[in-house]
Amino acid sequence: MNSTVVPRHYPLDAPFKAAAGRLTHGLSPTALTLSLLDWWLHLASSPGKQAELAQSAARKWVRWATLAAGGRGRADAVQGDRRFAPKPWAQPPFDALADAFLLAGQWWSEAVDGVPGVSRHHEQVAAFVIRQWLDMASPSNLPWANPEVIETTWRTGGLNLWDGAANWWRDAMLVASNSPPPGAEGFTPGEHVAVTPGRVVFRNALIEVIQYAPSTHDVHPEPILIVPSWIMKYYILDLSPHNSLVRYLVSQGHTVFMVSWRNPGPEDRNLGMDDYLRLGVSAAVEAVQQAQPGRGIHLAGYCLGGTLAAIAAASMASRPGVHLKTLTLLAAQTDFDDPGELGTFIDESQVAFLEDIMDDQGVLDGRQMAGAFALINSKDLVWSKLVRAYLLGGSTPLNDLHAWNADATRMPARMHSEYLRRLYLGNDLAEGRYRVDGHRVMLRALRLPIFALATERDHVSPWRSVYKIHFLTHAEVTFALTSGGHNAGIVNPPRAPGPPSIRYRCMTRSADAAHIDADWWLHEAPVTAGSWWPAWQAWLAAHSGPPGKPLPIGGSGPSRLRPLEDAPGTYVHAS
Repeated sequence: MNSTVVPRHYPLDAPFKAAAGRLTHGLSPTALTLSLLDWWLHLASSPGKQAELAQSAARKWVRWATLAAGGRGRADAVQGDRRFAPKPWAQPPFDALADAFLLAGQWWSEAVDGVPGVSRHHEQVAAFVIRQWLDMASPSNLPWANPEVIETTWRTGGLNLWDGAANWWRDAMLVASNSPPPGAEGFTPGEHVAVTPGRVVFRNALIEVIQYAPSTHDVHPEPILIVPSWIMKYYILDLSPHNSLVRYLVSQGHTVFMVSWRNPGPEDRNLGMDDYLRLGVSAAVEAVQQAQPGRGIHLAGYCLGGTLAAIAAASMASRPGVHLKTLTLLAAQTDFDDPGELGTFIDESQVAFLEDIMDDQGVLDGRQMAGAFALINSKDLVWSKLVRAYLLGGSTPLNDLHAWNADATRMPARMHSEYLRRLYLGNDLAEGRYRVDGHRVMLRALRLPIFALATERDHVSPWRSVYKIHFLTHAEVTFALTSGGHNAGIVNPPRAPGPPSIRYRCMTRSADAAHIDADWWLHEAPVTAGSWWPAWQAWLAAHSGPPGKPLPIGGSGPSRLRPLEDAPGTYVHAS
């Protein structure tokens, strides 16, 4: 049995919590309230902490008064806050206003941190709630306190506010009609993105498998099977031609297969993690073996697709007839003990709240999840965008990555509940309790070479959490850490010349080597300028046979797969 126990849910609760969830982006009001009460009650009973905060407030007031009176420098936090970076914020009285706000923010951070008796999780949630209120109250959001808005209003005669009102009305109508953002029509899969030539060679009730056409005369014999996360559409890995990881791999002489997940509806509420493994990864592996018989498979997974690929690889380790050559995990966790800022939204109260929402809907809507993710960095992903669009009257042209991000999918109720409870709450995979078909899955059964990639600014899969794959297997692990975030760090093609900020670290630990700490690794791993794509391609090539003539799409002989239609297939178009 799994360590996690699913509590009973009452039918009368579901409609009420579903209505509340639409207002809170799926966040549990009870969980937020309990965390704030835990913090406030312990703070109220800690005169020592109160005295420390009173001293800090006095120091910050003196610091602000010195700055406001013309003292040299600015509040330290100004340097890292893009809201107050533009030059107009350096002029009085706006500099004093920004300094006061940022110093107050520092004080609130101190007020939440280290209160005796408060659980670490409640401390994180309280800090999150207070940060939301602070971000909302920022002077940059107020038209009469933002010097950029004042200057633009004066220069345009108020046209920026008129344009901002038009932008607001347009966005309100799009939200009301559940329509994509303006410009999304310029990134239609199969027309502008997801255009790498290929054919759908396999389809079942949950996935399509796309095989891409070779673009080189010879190809390596071992195919690559990529399992993207089912939370979003697969084509983040096949965006515009210049941003397509698939096209890059094909151009380097690799045969690439891609899983395209079907967007589930309420009728799929009972699909679970085992279904995603059986009908997803396992079915795709079998399809690739049928199309490329007798050849080892480079199995690769991105985000939760990587977690599922790791589970599949471990469960197949002792299965006869399955030959996985390597395993690649792209921004994918296998140990969920420290999920970073995403952990703010995951506790028993929050999961139970989501389960009631999903019980009413049958699925978790992608827009609800996207709203919760945006709140993790609300000052940049919410408020700064609102200022730019509604107060400055500007518009940001949509690019392929943003258009993909708006193409949200849904998640079946059972599957979402199971992965939250079994992976995040129970951490069953890392602790050896995860079961597939009644049998425990042990990651230490993995002996094949592993390439694990993490990104420096990942809010979804923190790099130190991804790094823990070193401690869970006895395999050779090549670990790479690249600049960027969860999505932009992955979509990171080679450029000439490349921006100086694009870089990666990479180092290999042999199967019998001693484990090393993540911070020590960070200090020792050499830094290389540019994209990580060539490093991964070279690693794949080093674990592949010499190139030869490619097989026909779908294979040849009586066991071949018959192509069904051209890529990108049918499932990617489902809304």
